[in-house]
Amino acid sequence: MELAVGRIGRPHGVRGEVTVEVLTDDPEARFQPGTAFGDLVVEGARWHKDVLLLRIEGVGSRDEAEELRDTMLFIDSADVPAPDDPDEFHDHQLIGLRVVTVAGQEVGEVTDVLHHGQDLLVVGKDVFIPFVKALVPVVDLEGGKLVVDPPEGLLEP
Repeated sequence: MELAVGRIGRPHGVRGEVTVEVLTDDPEARFQPGTAFGDLVVEGARWHKDVLLLRIEGVGSRDEAEELRDTMLFIDSADVPAPDDPDEFHDHQLIGLRVVTVAGQEVGEVTDVLHHGQDLLVVGKDVFIPFVKALVPVVDLEGGKLVVDPPEGLLEP
């Protein structure tokens, strides 16, 4: 499974640097010099006013950098090490898991994970479940499911 870690934005300066919309929690590890995203290889990375700037091998002008605008940068999820904490999960591990209640009722499938102060599992299109141990007591990655213990009304859209 591929994971998007960034999207190339506008050029920066005249020497081919590009801005990057960072879509990963570990940009320092993901954008190391030598990292390849298909045919694009990172030559250098630096931060400028909270914006990540990349130099890409073979890109030396503003016009060449402009041609890369909106290019998505992906990595293989197999290259992402599992978290050290057994109660911590990467989004890609949760998306696609079946969701069932402790009583065995099918709820749906995790379609997204939102991070807004409180992590929320999006089930289907319109069910949001706070991702806390009290409400999600079981995460069974190998079995492909989450068990939820929702308070009354939580599963109603």
